[in-house]
Amino acid sequence: MSKNTTFGSKFGLIAATVGSAVGLGNVWRFPSLAQENGGGAFLLVYICCIFILGIPVMLAEFSLGRAGSSDAVGSFKNLTPNKKWWIAGCFGLLASYLILMFYMVVAGWTVEYLWGSISGSLYEGISSQAITDGTFFTGKMQEMILSNNAPLLWTFVMIVINLVILLKGVKKGIEKISNILMPLLFLILLIFCAVSLSLPNASEGLKFFLMPDFSKITTDVIVAALGQAFFSLSLGMGILVTYSSYFPKDTKMVRTSITITILDFSVSVLMGFIIFPAVVSFGINGSESVAGMTLVFVTLPEIFSQMAGTQLWSVLFFLLLSVAALTSTISISEVAIAFAHDRFNISRKKACYIVLLPMFVFSTVCSLSLCGYDMLQVAGMPLFDALDKFTSNMILPVSAFLICIYVGWVLPKNFLKNELTNNGTFRSLATPVVLFLIKFICPVLVALIFFGNFT
Repeated sequence: MSKNTTFGSKFGLIAATVGSAVGLGNVWRFPSLAQENGGGAFLLVYICCIFILGIPVMLAEFSLGRAGSSDAVGSFKNLTPNKKWWIAGCFGLLASYLILMFYMVVAGWTVEYLWGSISGSLYEGISSQAITDGTFFTGKMQEMILSNNAPLLWTFVMIVINLVILLKGVKKGIEKISNILMPLLFLILLIFCAVSLSLPNASEGLKFFLMPDFSKITTDVIVAALGQAFFSLSLGMGILVTYSSYFPKDTKMVRTSITITILDFSVSVLMGFIIFPAVVSFGINGSESVAGMTLVFVTLPEIFSQMAGTQLWSVLFFLLLSVAALTSTISISEVAIAFAHDRFNISRKKACYIVLLPMFVFSTVCSLSLCGYDMLQVAGMPLFDALDKFTSNMILPVSAFLICIYVGWVLPKNFLKNELTNNGTFRSLATPVVLFLIKFICPVLVALIFFGNFT
C-alpha cells in the first residue's frame, strides 16, 4: 500500500468502514442474544456498552491506524519502532485470517440460499404439513449446507467475487463496491421493516424488543451485551486499524466513529424490528427459532413460505444477507492483503493472490469439517466451530486488550488528543473522556468478555 492511498470521499470512507462492521453478527447474532437476554433489557444494556466500550476502542484503533499509516502490524512498528509492540498487531492479523477461513464458508451459504430463492429450489416440494411441524426447512438446511459438497461451489464463488473486488484496490474496489452495497443493504432493511411492522400482532413483538424489564438485567446480560458491542463493531481484528490507515489526515474521527456506530447499531435494531414482529405474527415460538443459523436458514424461510410473494421476499432477504457477508469478507481479507503488501514490499495483485488463493483449500477443509469427518475434528468439535471459538473467545479479546494498553499507557499522553483534534485544529470535549475509558475502563470490560466466554 502506498502511504498516499486514501478513501476518495467522506461517503466512501463511511460506507466502507460501516461495511466492515456490519455483518452476519448484526443479522443473526443480535436477535438471538436479544431473545435470550430479555429483549428490551438487553437492548438498553447494549446501547450503554456501545458508548462505554465500542466507541472508545474504535477511536483507539482509528488513531493507531491513521497515525501509523500502515497495516495492522506496521502501524505499531511505525509508532514505536524500537519496541516489540508490533506483536499486538499480530493478534489481530492472525484472528482475521483464521476468521476468514470459516467466514467465507458462511458467506457461501448466503449465496447458495440466494440462488435457491431465485431458482425456486429452496421451496420445492414444500407442504402445509411440513411448514406446521417445522421439519421442511430444517431438512433443507441439512441438505444445502451441512450434508453434501454443494456449499464448496458457492464458497469458491464468494472467494472469486472477493478476489475480483480486492484486485481493483482501495478506491476502485473496496470503496466503489461499498458505495453501492451499503445503500442497497439499508434499502432492503427498510422494505422488510415496513412489511414486518404491518403484520398482525406486530406490536407484541415490538413490545418485547423495546420495553425493558429491569429485573432481567443480570451479570450474564451485561457480559452478553459487552460481547455483542465488541464483535459487532469488528474490534480487535485489525480491520479498523487497516481501514483508518486509508483515512485522510483531516478526517474528524470522533464524528466518524459515532456515525459508523450509529449506522451499525441501526442495522441491528432494524433486524429486531423485522424479526420479533414476524415471529410473533406467524406464531413461531421458542428461543430456538431465533437462534443463530436456525433463524436465518429455517425460521425466516418458514415465514416467507407463509407470505404472499414468497420468492420475492426470500430473494430480497438473502440478497441482504449476501451483501452483509460480502462487505465483511472484503474487509477481513484486506487486513492480510495490506500486511503482505506493506511488509513484503510486493504488488497489491500478488498480495491478493497470496491471501485469497489458499482460501480455496482452507475454506474447503472448514466446510468439510461440518460433514462429520473425524480427521477434521479439533477438541471434539468440527474445525469450523473450533476456529470460531478460538478466535472469538481468545484472540480477539487479547488483541483489543493490548490495543487499549498500548494507546492508553505506552504511547505519549498527547497522542490520542492530537489524533482526535487533528493536532489541535479544533476542540474535542470527548478527548479526556475517551482517554479515561481507554486507560481504565475498557481493558477491564474486555477482560470481562474474555473470562465470560469461559463461564
